[in-house]
Amino acid sequence: MVNGYNTNLAAEFYVLSVLHRLGVNATLTLGNKKSVDIAVIRDVNDALTIDVKGLAGKTCWPIDNFRERKRHFLVLVCYLGKISDPNVGPEVYVVPSEAIPSLTYSSPRGRKTVELSTMRKRGTQYRDSWSQLC
Repeated sequence: MVNGYNTNLAAEFYVLSVLHRLGVNATLTLGNKKSVDIAVIRDVNDALTIDVKGLAGKTCWPIDNFRERKRHFLVLVCYLGKISDPNVGPEVYVVPSEAIPSLTYSSPRGRKTVELSTMRKRGTQYRDSWSQLC
């Protein structure tokens, strides 16, 4: 059984692994309450930050602590209900933070999320768009 913390760790390390496979200089940041999970240094005075959201199931990513800012990305990693099966790769969306408000659902109780169904309908240009981070 995988808990939420392990889902997020799995997602963060998955993203970090892909970035290193692409030759990107990326570093995992440490801490429990943070909005930056990975820092990327592309060149002198050329850096960006990444917030990784992991989803074990198929519903939505909570983004209550999200802050839109320049040179910041959300990488949404969905394990499609098969997180415990290492033979099934995740569905991934690399989204500039400026695009997140148009993809966000606010529940009547005030919870902010990005739904997997929304990404599949309106966020297809962000699916596996790793090149934005290189």
